[in-house]
Amino acid sequence: MTVVIGFEGSANKIGIGIIRDGEVLSNPRRTYITPPGQGFMPSDTARHHRAVILTVLKEALEQAGLKPADIDCVAYTKGPGMGAPLVTVALVARTVAQLWGKPLLGVNHCIGHIEMGRLITKANNPTVLYVSGGNTQVIAYLERRYRIFGETIDIAVGNCLDRFARVIKISNDPSPGYNIEQMAKKGTRYVQLPYTVKGMDVSFSGILSFIEEAAHKMLASGQCTAEDLCFSLQETVFAMLVETTERAMAHCGSQEVLIVGGVGCNLRLQEMMGVMCKERGAKLFATDERFCIDNGAMIAQAGWEMFRTGQVTELEDSWITQRYRTDEVEVTWRD
Repeated sequence: MTVVIGFEGSANKIGIGIIRDGEVLSNPRRTYITPPGQGFMPSDTARHHRAVILTVLKEALEQAGLKPADIDCVAYTKGPGMGAPLVTVALVARTVAQLWGKPLLGVNHCIGHIEMGRLITKANNPTVLYVSGGNTQVIAYLERRYRIFGETIDIAVGNCLDRFARVIKISNDPSPGYNIEQMAKKGTRYVQLPYTVKGMDVSFSGILSFIEEAAHKMLASGQCTAEDLCFSLQETVFAMLVETTERAMAHCGSQEVLIVGGVGCNLRLQEMMGVMCKERGAKLFATDERFCIDNGAMIAQAGWEMFRTGQVTELEDSWITQRYRTDEVEVTWRD
């Protein structure tokens, strides 16, 4: 039986998970939360990760009931992500691998999300919608690569939602996207926003600029409520994502959709995608916040798949890269 420990810390979450042959043994996580109206800076986020990473590592081993000798491989997030947090976690993973005498593996963060989603949902060969604070991609597997069929041409959908949350001072606890989702449920009026789909790609910066400028005027004049704006923003950006995902499904002849990434927890997005899938006679696969949001187990799972096909990362090659494309990775573990 192969046991892999995974270290994730590409953004404001630090997580360490342990996987044993498809079984999640532990998956503790901590989140760096900033005051309302503020984002998280790379240096502050890295400082947070440094302060808690050893505690999280101890929790992961204790919850799994394992000792370092039981671990077969140490996996860490190589990228994409924020530089300072990535370096912090990679440094600890490298140190642990050397102290324990274990092989090291650098994992693509995006592929970690996909492999975790496939493990938990048992989706066979889905069209993948990967939506998070830093990434927005429509992906399908073909010939040993996860091919990107469409993506954002500017900012990610999660970043769009988070930055709007700052405009209207929504709390970042537990996350701005979650709080937007709850407020949107109380919205009753749809405010027309720019809808920007360009072929298979999407753009969110114009929508954000428009709603940032309009929000204060509309709220001050009583034209709408903050809940209405949250509702309108969600409906617009999610409709764009459903449209591009459906087009990729049609191109690939796919009958499965898998939603991964932090924004994938959003129940309204799942509902809208579910309607599209039902109309096409397709099946939707999604997970909850335990596995959608950045976590260590997803890095461990991708690392488990890679390690079993003979992949390892030599110490001198164990750098990080903030820009690490999903389609750069050869998928040696799938037919």
